[in-house]
Amino acid sequence: MSHDTPPGVTNLTPSILDTGTVKNGQVNFGNWRGAADVPENQPPQALPPSERVGFAVMGLGRLTLGEILPAFSSCHLAKPVALISGRREKARLTAQGYGIGEDALFTYDDIQRLADRPDIQAVYVVTPNALHAEQVETLAAAGKHILCEKPMAKSSAEAQRMIAACQKAGVKLMIAYRCHYEPFNQAVRHLVQSGELGRPKLVEAINTQVQGSADQWRLKLELAGGGALPDIGLYCLNGTRAVLGEEPESLFAQMISPPNDPRYKDLDETFSFMLRFPSGVIANCATSYGAYETKDLRIQLEKGWITLENAFSYTGHRLRIGQRQGNHKTVNEWRLPAENQFALEIDHFAHCILNDLTPRTPGEEGLRDQKLMEALYDSARTGRMIHLATE
Repeated sequence: MSHDTPPGVTNLTPSILDTGTVKNGQVNFGNWRGAADVPENQPPQALPPSERVGFAVMGLGRLTLGEILPAFSSCHLAKPVALISGRREKARLTAQGYGIGEDALFTYDDIQRLADRPDIQAVYVVTPNALHAEQVETLAAAGKHILCEKPMAKSSAEAQRMIAACQKAGVKLMIAYRCHYEPFNQAVRHLVQSGELGRPKLVEAINTQVQGSADQWRLKLELAGGGALPDIGLYCLNGTRAVLGEEPESLFAQMISPPNDPRYKDLDETFSFMLRFPSGVIANCATSYGAYETKDLRIQLEKGWITLENAFSYTGHRLRIGQRQGNHKTVNEWRLPAENQFALEIDHFAHCILNDLTPRTPGEEGLRDQKLMEALYDSARTGRMIHLATE
């Protein structure tokens, strides 16, 4: 067989630009795009499955089955290895799709047995708010690191118990504020805090949706701890604090619950609140279980404005920036690569476990929000402006 090069072809060997290089355990490629285009990101480096942090997921509801478990397929540092559920049949069915064996299925009553499973290093708690404190205390005693869904608990007292239990056991506690890890929200935070558009003056955050009439735990005070505020209004509260990088010094709130709707006999349907910050920024936030879905964030600054549509959604983010250019106004849209924010937060926690680091959103972050929500409810009940103690 002839090995001669075909006529007109001088080299059949791909260049290093096409094949990439291996350095320090990472495959890297040179930029093949022209100067007018955005350079391509380097490929992610995933740990071998045997070296990834093993997660048990507690609670097999809509969020877990629809978002959290599927997100593990996009993780590079974590893997699901166990499930915790009150329904064995559902756990078995779910486990089959993720290669989880029968011996890695647990009930809520036997989670202390996780202490005997070194392959389970962390637990993602995805249960109703009222259950978090006791479950986190039990998991901490079993020596497991804990990623807990927001809101952290029903009260600041419970949140403090959770932090203390994890500190005593020497395990990490992270609250699942997914927007902290989402690229568009990160871009807004960095732009605001960079000072490029001057100092921020006003923030508007809104998170609304129309709640159905179904029997669900979010509409039960004893399980949820509140209505729209802790469930979806928390994104406005925490998102504003994150964007500004400071804590409010005073707040004022109002809430309305339809008197003829039994769902809101003990809960807030619509909640509006104002936050004032030491820098002089005023934030106006609103949330409701009775208004058409809107999840937007807007910041007015000295030299421009920033609008992030669908800021608190899983998908559909749109980031626009208005400012002066020369003698005219411009509106620019930033188009960022979409990434799975659940996978990003899970991998962040796994990275912290592997490298013994403090998570970006630790239990103390959740505790601050719990205290602020308690002050907001106090203001709404009394009609008073609340002045907060500065730490």
